[in-house]
Amino acid sequence: MTQQILLFILFFAFNTNAQISFNTTKHDFGELEPYSPRYVDLTLKNTGDKQEWVLSVKKPFEVIYITSKQIIEKDSTTIIRLQVNPKKKGRFSYNVNIFTSDKGEPTVIKLTGNLTEVVNNGSGSFTSCPNFSDRPGGKNPNNFDLTVVTVDKETRETLSKSKVTMIQSGRPIWVNETDKKGKIKEESTLGLSYFYATHNAYKPAELGAYINFKRNYIIIELEKDPIIENPIIPIEDTAVVAITPPETSEETIIEINEQLDNQLAEEIDSTLLQEAPPAFAELDPNNFDEEYFNPVNVVFVLDVSSSMKQVDKIELMKYALFQLTDMIRPQDKIGIVTYASDARVLLKPTSGADKEAIKKEVGDLKAFGYTSGGSGIKLGFKQAKRGEIIGGANHVIVITDGAFNRNSKDYKKYVKKYRRKGITMSVVGIKNKSVDEEKMVEAATLGGGNYIPIFKLADAKHNLKHEIRLLTFKHK
Repeated sequence: MTQQILLFILFFAFNTNAQISFNTTKHDFGELEPYSPRYVDLTLKNTGDKQEWVLSVKKPFEVIYITSKQIIEKDSTTIIRLQVNPKKKGRFSYNVNIFTSDKGEPTVIKLTGNLTEVVNNGSGSFTSCPNFSDRPGGKNPNNFDLTVVTVDKETRETLSKSKVTMIQSGRPIWVNETDKKGKIKEESTLGLSYFYATHNAYKPAELGAYINFKRNYIIIELEKDPIIENPIIPIEDTAVVAITPPETSEETIIEINEQLDNQLAEEIDSTLLQEAPPAFAELDPNNFDEEYFNPVNVVFVLDVSSSMKQVDKIELMKYALFQLTDMIRPQDKIGIVTYASDARVLLKPTSGADKEAIKKEVGDLKAFGYTSGGSGIKLGFKQAKRGEIIGGANHVIVITDGAFNRNSKDYKKYVKKYRRKGITMSVVGIKNKSVDEEKMVEAATLGGGNYIPIFKLADAKHNLKHEIRLLTFKHK
């Protein structure tokens, strides 16, 4: 008995002398998408007065790790980077035991999350842990060096002086120009990305892609425009803006958007004005003054099912919503309902003065699950009624890439019911198939609104704003 007490005292004394502290012992990755970061950095600090060591790391097969250094001098730190590679879809939970020289028992690190999709593309993009040397100088470890190349689609020759914009989560990140070899090299953040390229005497080209440490080389093909017989010679000193969040200043954002606006200016669809009142057509397309336009309360019903996961679709949707958010006024309201396997309210009707709150919800959108369009429409109408503006336009806009194909049988009665109450509905088709267009037009007509096609960045820039302006125009 005396021996057991002595062992306990010695064990307690040994462990109370622990000198290495961990910045965290648990990490939740949340919803883990195919393009999401899969690693977390643990910082171990030696607060004692002597040298300590990282002895070993015991982990499950699905977890890999690297260590910046095993010896931890006094008053210094080391980093252990843990990366998860779950093999099955769904929730996961891993315990990692880290043994250090200052204590007899391991420090247990708990890693949890939910894998939304298993990607079997053989690329091995997430099988190795990014090395610390990939981002020297204390740069963001989620960043990497991206190369973008523009080429002639037919000859495969590279094109210098092509202007390229990269968009992530609906925001233009940088605008740059290809060098003599037709390349742009920029520091970029991993994730869904959308590229828009222009070149004199060529048609604009657009490309959506996942980019990360392994998928870091993008080729954009441009096709010659036969209409342009005498191309304009590019100016040698074209201004270049390149920036990576979170360092983006307000002035830089304005400059990037202005450059992209100039790229898109010539792609405005003239058919938008064909059925508009003459007085409307005479106004500047950016005019949304209260002298001409009533307040609007609009609730967006967004399809975030798996089919919208394609980069070009979800990025076009985000970009269109950002453009509209920039246009609306404090007296206007925006609400957001999402639908996939089920429907939920993402943002209650919110004043247009709170643009950052709206943009945050839009920027964080992710796609997964089945399509439950009917449930989304019902919830959207309820939110539109909740935020109703007396004397203003109250409207629901469904944004989807296809038909409402699940739990949708009775949505038509809701459309009719709320239209009688003065709440109308339009449908935006994001790169939808022609076979679905007829159903979209039918649904929009039933709701007293319009079918709004978005197939490219210029459509996302103009078409949604045009619909809201036309809907709220006072002098119809």
